[in-house]
Amino acid sequence: MFSKRKSKSEVVDASMAYDLIGDVHGCAQSLERLLVKLGYEEKEGCYRHADRKVIFLGDIVDRGPRIREALHIVKAMVDAGEAEIVLGNHEYNVMAYCTPGRSGSGRSYLREHTARNHRLVRETLEQFADYPEEWTQFLQWFREIPLLIDKGAFRVVHACWDQDAIERFRNEHASLCIDEEFLHASAKEGSFEYRLVDKLTRGTALELPDGETILGKDGFVRRMFRTKFWSQNPQTYQDVVFQPDPLPPEMQVRQLTAIEKQRLLSYGEDEPPVFVGHYWMDGTPEPITPNIACLDYSAVKYGRLVAYRFDGEQQLSADKFVWVDVVRS
Repeated sequence: MFSKRKSKSEVVDASMAYDLIGDVHGCAQSLERLLVKLGYEEKEGCYRHADRKVIFLGDIVDRGPRIREALHIVKAMVDAGEAEIVLGNHEYNVMAYCTPGRSGSGRSYLREHTARNHRLVRETLEQFADYPEEWTQFLQWFREIPLLIDKGAFRVVHACWDQDAIERFRNEHASLCIDEEFLHASAKEGSFEYRLVDKLTRGTALELPDGETILGKDGFVRRMFRTKFWSQNPQTYQDVVFQPDPLPPEMQVRQLTAIEKQRLLSYGEDEPPVFVGHYWMDGTPEPITPNIACLDYSAVKYGRLVAYRFDGEQQLSADKFVWVDVVRS
């Protein structure tokens, strides 16, 4: 399947010994099981490994049964230098939901408290209802989490790597984090900040033409669909669609227009490996391409919580995936 790409390095690099873990979404018990399976032990208040560190791909909050516990596990590892993390769209959502709009902005909150928006953050807020001081501390911590990690030999982002947008962001925000000004600017639809957060944490998308819509499995009506950011020479919608909800058959064969093709991204085969979450994959974990891996396998939907054991290789391998099945408990 991947025979066209030659591996640049088959040698294990001790400085690149990372375990990348996909979307946790409050599945704290599954996270502990996965860490143990990876050889981590709980010592001095957090999980540690003698030779490796973790990178979390974001979306620790929302949906799951033990969000508070999951956040404590992750933050303790990050604080101790045993892990790193990138921001997910659910951390961003809850930050915006809990941040009041400024005077004259026309917004009560950066993310309005509609029924839909509340549904997305409900479990998180309910589980922290008796721990307001902790929640305030976690909200502040989210602002210290970068939107991306670039190690040179590999890259990490929650949903999509856009090199041009990232270079501009890096030049304007050396910390790669969302500070107060950036957060407020990102609430303005059409701003660079809005587009950057949307692309890096939610992925690329195409709008359906002529006002058409699709009904998602979650009951939401969608006017656009998420797309692959690595397609090479795509011709139809089916060539680029990348989301849990399939397009209707008549949409799948629709030809991409020249303008739509211009809006797509292409992550080159010679780029460093990039790890993403976000997309609710299913089946047996494996690389999407030789240099792209998605680690979100629907843990909170009783799928799998997945890790990839990276050791510096430039061609990703299916045998480097490790996972635990998520069971009801």
